Amino acid sequence: MRLWHQDLIRLLPRQQLLGQHREITALRGLGWGRRHATVDYVFHHSPYKLFQFHLLVMATMHERGYHPDPAWHDPLYRGRHCPPYKDLTAVPLTDPIFPEHDAAYLQECLENLAGKGIHLPL
Repeated sequence: MRLWHQDLIRLLPRQQLLGQHREITALRGLGWGRRHATVDYVFHHSPYKLFQFHLLVMATMHERGYHPDPAWHDPLYRGRHCPPYKDLTAVPLTDPIFPEHDAAYLQECLENLAGKGIHLPL
């Protein structure tokens, strides 16, 4: 499980983009707080940050003609099998959304993709 660096989202091939959506929906739902070495940093932030990141992914999906469930545009929604948040305070949008998405993380993501035979132009 990995969240790609936000600068790569619009460049990801179909499989990685749709996989990113699935991973985020899992994290927003019952996966919230479940430890995983690659995404543990997400849990150091408000779940609202993950919602903001998901909006970026879904916007890219819409640009490509995909139609994710509109329910995911509600920051309180956590999927069909997880009760919604009763309250979730909005946090300011930052750039990057997650501070961990720095230049070193970008390079790590590019190397990971290259290992899969995917070379993205930046």
